[in-house]
Amino acid sequence: MRETEITQAVLDWYDIHAREMPWRVGPADRRGGARPDPYAVWLSEVMLQQTTVAAVRDYFHRFTARWPSVGDLAAADDADVMGEWAGLGYYARARNLLKCARVVAHDLGGVFPDTREGLLELPGIGPYTAAAISSIAFDRPETVVDGNVERVMARLHDVDTPLPAAKPELTVLAARLTPDRRPGDYAQAVMDLGATICTPRSPACGICPVMEACAARKSGRAADLPRKTPKAAKPVRLGYAYVGRRNDGAWLLERRPEKGLLGGMLGWPGSDWSDAPLPAPPVSADWADLDAEVRHTFTHFHLRLKVMVARLPDASNPETGAFVPHSEFRPGDLPTVMRKVFDLASQSPRVN
Repeated sequence: MRETEITQAVLDWYDIHAREMPWRVGPADRRGGARPDPYAVWLSEVMLQQTTVAAVRDYFHRFTARWPSVGDLAAADDADVMGEWAGLGYYARARNLLKCARVVAHDLGGVFPDTREGLLELPGIGPYTAAAISSIAFDRPETVVDGNVERVMARLHDVDTPLPAAKPELTVLAARLTPDRRPGDYAQAVMDLGATICTPRSPACGICPVMEACAARKSGRAADLPRKTPKAAKPVRLGYAYVGRRNDGAWLLERRPEKGLLGGMLGWPGSDWSDAPLPAPPVSADWADLDAEVRHTFTHFHLRLKVMVARLPDASNPETGAFVPHSEFRPGDLPTVMRKVFDLASQSPRVN
């Protein structure tokens, strides 16, 4: 198959098998003149960074119901946005989401740039996201390469170079197949192909629209590609988390610094996270060790937190954090690791 034939075969397959997504304008509607909402495309692409489609759907629905336009999001309180983002992870994305929305709303009249170069000028938008938005929202012939596309290209061309070293090579190969006609549909088509047919394990080669052109299928190596350089083992860090509650029901919480892990998110006061953390209670109290720990994995390390609980007197004057009335406390606003701490601590009669 020639390159143009491969591209057309992928588009023909997508016209029939395109996944339905709340932010997507399907191929039939697109042929009928419907155009994607750049705000929806941008929001979904930011949410989808290092996150699965299944995890993002509900968050996307909640965000667009609460903030239907980029102007609405730009006017939102930071704490509200961070609360809605809780549980989705990689919290720098939420901070950059607000920064970007405010630039678009205040400096660009609520209109997203329609080119990759223009989009790269916005906070939180890197090369991949700029290419995806310009292609999907504005039908620019940009090469969009995510993990699904890397896998399709590696197998289609039987690329033996392991990732991440193979990324430049795979991008060049993907660019050769990116068409000038229907580039937005094509970008989504290749990603769908990787997600549903050319899957990481047990690829369904027998129903692939480009199986005749797939070099890895012919060599019998499709299931083994792409190769990946082994990752180093993640280190383990330790820490303390302190869950304190006053007699009137208020919870002692802190908002983490803007920069750093879980930046801007609500959480429980605690120690540093290191090999040998020292106890760091936020206020003098009869802290009880639950004799249990919370375990959580971040991108670069595993975390194990010792959970301490205490009933605090009404006159408590904490060195860090502030009391939040029980009526205003929403556990769902906590990031996942802090929610795990709450779930464990809430079993203790000291804070019930």
